[in-house]
Amino acid sequence: MKTVYLFTDGACSGNPGPGGWGAILRWNTIEKELSGGDANTTNNRMEMMAVIAGLQALKEPCEVHLTSDSKYVIDALSKGWAKGWKARGWKKADGKPALNAELWQQLLDLCEKHQLHYYWIKGHAGHAENERCDQLAVAQSKKYAGL
Repeated sequence: MKTVYLFTDGACSGNPGPGGWGAILRWNTIEKELSGGDANTTNNRMEMMAVIAGLQALKEPCEVHLTSDSKYVIDALSKGWAKGWKARGWKKADGKPALNAELWQQLLDLCEKHQLHYYWIKGHAGHAENERCDQLAVAQSKKYAGL
């Protein structure tokens, strides 16, 4: 099983508003940058889309080291919250609806294919790959800002 490093970030101008996401995939010395966006979205959705796109780009099951500054994504996956929301019919422990259920479903399905390790880092703190992902995400959000 290949070991891959996935770095992700999302950005949104307004919440909701135009947003973007960026991801870096690294395997050995090979690196691939991915990015995308949406005209009307939220920061959390963009954080999730970055992870989804990164995992979708993998052509075979891999050991994935996911690094993100999104506690929403890292905690929901590493602490099993998203699986709990799904088990309760996309409801949180307090009975309120879990937001972004369709993206969580997609993410959980992708996580089943790979062996994931989760790393939360502080955003905008000089982490080189996180800073680059932020640049990619902001550039995408600006593309949608004028729509």
